[in-house]
Amino acid sequence: MEEPKSTNKTSTAVALQDATVAFRLAEGRVYTAVEKANLNVAPGEFVAIVGPTGCGKSTLLNIAAGLLAPAAGSVKIFDAPLSGLNRQAGYLFQADALFPWKTAIDNVAIALEIDGTPRREALERAQRFLAQVGLGAFSLRYPHMLSGGQRKRVGLAQVLIRDPKILLMDEPFGPLDAQTRQIMGNLLLELWSADRKAVLFVTHDLEEAISLADRVVIMSAGPSARIIGDWRVTLPRPRDITEVKLTKAFHDLHREIWDALKDEVMKGYAQTTKEMTEAS
Repeated sequence: MEEPKSTNKTSTAVALQDATVAFRLAEGRVYTAVEKANLNVAPGEFVAIVGPTGCGKSTLLNIAAGLLAPAAGSVKIFDAPLSGLNRQAGYLFQADALFPWKTAIDNVAIALEIDGTPRREALERAQRFLAQVGLGAFSLRYPHMLSGGQRKRVGLAQVLIRDPKILLMDEPFGPLDAQTRQIMGNLLLELWSADRKAVLFVTHDLEEAISLADRVVIMSAGPSARIIGDWRVTLPRPRDITEVKLTKAFHDLHREIWDALKDEVMKGYAQTTKEMTEAS
């Protein structure tokens, strides 16, 4: 497998050590979402996180983003303790984060303008990034004039234009149809290969995780979810998502990870059903 290219000499881009996140519920009870999570992501490494619904996958991203402070444990970004927001990370959410009253180019340019970049320069750079994601001819369209996949491309350009060293991606392609997800996955791999950043990618889709990542990390069902598995993906790069899924190596790895994950998925489903029944 081709090794990630990086000029950064630090040992980790993201390091979670015994990170625990707990919330105090309305009735006064404490709910532990994630317990003693340990995860290291190297500079330039693509790591996917998979687990049952409600297991705390997004919580791990929010810790790395500095949106949540762990109740216990530590978070380091490029070997420095994280205090406050992670300014070296870009975050792509599952839901669109576009301003509906702004055109595609304005939605991308605003990521620079809020940091003081002159508007003319911001627009020129935004146009280049839209071209990189295949939307150079759609710069003057508003979000409602774009398909779901096209809006995701605008969102990706909006994040990448600030040149973050880390990409945090929370099921970014979840709302898309299967064909569009594969197209977006290949686009993401193409962009990542050109300028390798550390990536933490959350998904429910094990196939998506394996086809994209260098490593697949799985979490147990919550509460007190833990990281219970970490597999290295040795499939060669560059990859085409459609083609790689047809290989024996892909199916062997999928079977191995699923054997460890399936019981946790059923536990998560049972827990969700129980909570819905108690709430009704």
